[in-house]
Amino acid sequence: MNARIKVIAFDADDTLWNLQSYFDQVEKEYCALLSDYGSARFISAELFKTESANMAELGYGVKAFTLSLIENAIRVSNGTVPAETLERIMKAGRSLHFIPATPLPGVYETLKTLHERGEQQMILFTKGELLDQEQKLRRSGLRPFFHDVHIVSDKTDDAYRHLCDLSFCSPESFIMVGNSFKSDILPVLRLGGWGVHIPSPYEWQHEKTEEFDHEHLIRLSHFADLLTCGIL
Repeated sequence: MNARIKVIAFDADDTLWNLQSYFDQVEKEYCALLSDYGSARFISAELFKTESANMAELGYGVKAFTLSLIENAIRVSNGTVPAETLERIMKAGRSLHFIPATPLPGVYETLKTLHERGEQQMILFTKGELLDQEQKLRRSGLRPFFHDVHIVSDKTDDAYRHLCDLSFCSPESFIMVGNSFKSDILPVLRLGGWGVHIPSPYEWQHEKTEEFDHEHLIRLSHFADLLTCGIL
């Protein structure tokens, strides 16, 4: 297997560092701020609807999330939410630009080992806002381990196909490592590539999808297991 894999691509958020728990905490604070307009369950459900409706236009990331927070607050309050509350919501959303991006257990050591082996091209492939993702990568200290970095608006089949073309490899010699079955695994399997799924304890609602077994799919519990799973 090792000889067949030419390119290893890695997801960033909730694969290399923790992100979703920070979004969950902001959403919890948000529901508390809007408690006059409904239960936390109601506010969260309405926020999910607002985010989903905005996704085609705003995409993913902190800015899109913050705009959805504000829009949803105005909507569920019928336009009566105080300016002070909107300001607090905006500050909570903006705080997500400054998460520490500390590598998860085993990530730094594993990437360092793979990089030193030099047997495959290592690429960071993630979706979201360009500046935000670049800054998180810089804070993480992981940038030196990657030969290239690609930040896209969404991880579609075409985006993976283009990545393979840019990396001069076929899908059959490409492997993607990530926490999201929907974004990191499914498109790659459809193209004939390989996927390593390392689930995160925190899952964004938009990333939920039905999972299945596949001959090109490897499931791991810990990032460090990449070194001993026999795939690389």
